[in-house]
Amino acid sequence: MTNRPTWAHYTRGKTPIFASQYDQRLGYCLYVPDNLRTDRAPLLVMQHGTERNASLYRDHMVAFADEHQVVVLAPLFPAGIIDPDDLHNFKFIEYRGIRYDQALLAIVDEVSERYPVDPDRFYLHGFSGGGQFAHRFLYLHPDRLAGVSIGAPGRITQLDDSVPWWLGTADFEQRFGRAIDLDTLRGVPVLMVVGGNDIDTWEIDNPGESNWMDGAEKTGGTRIERLRTLERDFVAQGIDVRFELVPGVAHRGSLVLPVVRDFFAGLLRSSQSIPAQRL
Repeated sequence: MTNRPTWAHYTRGKTPIFASQYDQRLGYCLYVPDNLRTDRAPLLVMQHGTERNASLYRDHMVAFADEHQVVVLAPLFPAGIIDPDDLHNFKFIEYRGIRYDQALLAIVDEVSERYPVDPDRFYLHGFSGGGQFAHRFLYLHPDRLAGVSIGAPGRITQLDDSVPWWLGTADFEQRFGRAIDLDTLRGVPVLMVVGGNDIDTWEIDNPGESNWMDGAEKTGGTRIERLRTLERDFVAQGIDVRFELVPGVAHRGSLVLPVVRDFFAGLLRSSQSIPAQRL
């Protein structure tokens, strides 16, 4: 048994889902190691996809968090905000006045007010719809990322100023109020990961639906091909990419996580800025 009050008990380990104070339609849950040993812990953001299984992604990273002394944050951006049939809101950063990049940064700030995490630069992973969000968030806020893992996005945004958003970045600055900082972006470690059997197209080849733009088909027929297109685009811009094709894996976010853990573990080991002081 613990002598901590009830509210304190639920702020360590696997937390409940909290409403964001930035926008209470949005939420998040955390995993906070009980034996956190630092006064400025690394923060790892696990961004869900279309299914919104935020707590599941959080749970998959518990052992990693304990081993590496990181706090795991899993945002929850519900489907059906405003339009009850909408599934895709957060993937494209802005939806009906909601800026999901700003929402995530606000949640990071909220977490940093309660926990001893580093809010200035954090690690980000997203798979499928989360992979869409992750690479677009990278374009907006490379200065906030210590590393990004882009998992199997069904739709990609290329760094191409001749093509409109979201296929490209022609109107990026007018839309978001800031230009893409390629110099800073080149300094962010990037993992691209997809299953070797991730070849189903029913969800990503859907002309006429709200998450479709004509031209998406030109980036590739499968998620593998589209991620390879994004890799080539990054490399052409001088951005280093670690690309991992996971053998025998279809579109299963949990099954690419061993590669994701290895990527972030390497980044954490290379960082020498985390003091080891037990709270």
